[in-house]
Amino acid sequence: EVQLQASGGGLVQAGGSLRLSCAASGFTFDDYHKAWFRQAPGKEREGVSCISNSDGRTYYADSVKGRFTISSDSAKNTVFLQMNSLKPEDTAVYYCAAGFWYGSCEGIREHEYNYWGQGTQVTVSS
Repeated sequence: EVQLQASGGGLVQAGGSLRLSCAASGFTFDDYHKAWFRQAPGKEREGVSCISNSDGRTYYADSVKGRFTISSDSAKNTVFLQMNSLKPEDTAVYYCAAGFWYGSCEGIREHEYNYWGQGTQVTVSS
């Protein structure tokens, strides 16, 4: 059974940091692109960051570039999202996802990912 278990969300003040984790099981972790998406109230889900299956290249939405860092630990089958300098507009439910295809994950497109975690709430107060 495929599972993606996201954790690490919470309430933080603007300027603070959080580290999200997503533990994966039930599929060959290294074969898949991994990504983080987020959905704020009343908005569509958007791609935040991804890490490529083939070469580990990372990509970021412009809104988080320079503040967020995605990484993965193959030994633990876990993908992380380190979020620094958080802003109130980062408030959202964050989802981890995994998808398999040949090529880059640049573009962080929702329809390319077939495995999804349950989401973890991140709230940034001003």
